[in-house]
Amino acid sequence: MANNLTSAGVLSQLSALELQARSRKAQLGQRSRVKELRARMEALTARRDLLRAHIQTLKDVQKHKTGLEERGDSGGDGMESEDPGKSQVLQLMARQTQLRELLHAHHVIGGYDIVQTRQGKGVCVTLATAYEGVYLDSFQLEIDLRPTLRIRRHNVPPFIPLGPLTECSHLQADVRGFLDTLGTHLNAFAGRKQQLKLVKELHTSVQVMESNVLCSILVLMLTTPTKNTAMLCSLDYTDHARCLPTRVRFHCQDEELPDSPAWMKNSSLLIETPVHRALASMKKLGHIV
Repeated sequence: MANNLTSAGVLSQLSALELQARSRKAQLGQRSRVKELRARMEALTARRDLLRAHIQTLKDVQKHKTGLEERGDSGGDGMESEDPGKSQVLQLMARQTQLRELLHAHHVIGGYDIVQTRQGKGVCVTLATAYEGVYLDSFQLEIDLRPTLRIRRHNVPPFIPLGPLTECSHLQADVRGFLDTLGTHLNAFAGRKQQLKLVKELHTSVQVMESNVLCSILVLMLTTPTKNTAMLCSLDYTDHARCLPTRVRFHCQDEELPDSPAWMKNSSLLIETPVHRALASMKKLGHIV
């Protein structure tokens, strides 16, 4: 009987100790959890304060950026600040932001030269043309950025189909694609125009009988060495995105001459080679004077 009481007392004491250990463990866990939550709260509070300071800095930078843009238009002396050092830093940050935005836009539209207009509400894009390494005319488009992309002003020649190109190239979705397509047409026009100029300068024996403002039609009077026979050469540039003609026709009193192997070769030469170079080759071969 005594042994049973002793065993019961030992078990009761062990049970009490186990409960005490569990209670202490739970208290330690709660303290650790409280410490963890407190550290997390302090970290979030610090992050909140940092974000507030960052937002305020962005507001100050935007304010100075607006001041820079207004100064660019009005030529004013700029904004005054109670803290000259802080103002100078904010102005530098604003200028950096402004340049970063321009570089981003420059990258988006494929490296075309652009400047902001109307305090950032639009951009002016310059498309330079060149032919055989020689820079020719430049054309400008002023594009509204808001609420949708829209061409506000431009000096693109009226015979360039700007409206259809805008629709086909999806200006709203692909500005770079539109500018690439327009640049192709402008470069092709400038190239055809430059070829016509070179024909007049380099081939004085060739007479330009007809051409149009788009330089899509060119009629030349050639002279063959045989009996100084006159040969009328018509070049049609129906693909306005290219510098080379799509069709060449010859007319001569000698109806068999245009169908001869030599002039068939000249026809292929004119389709595959710029006209001023083709004429030089034809002269070197002795087909024209």
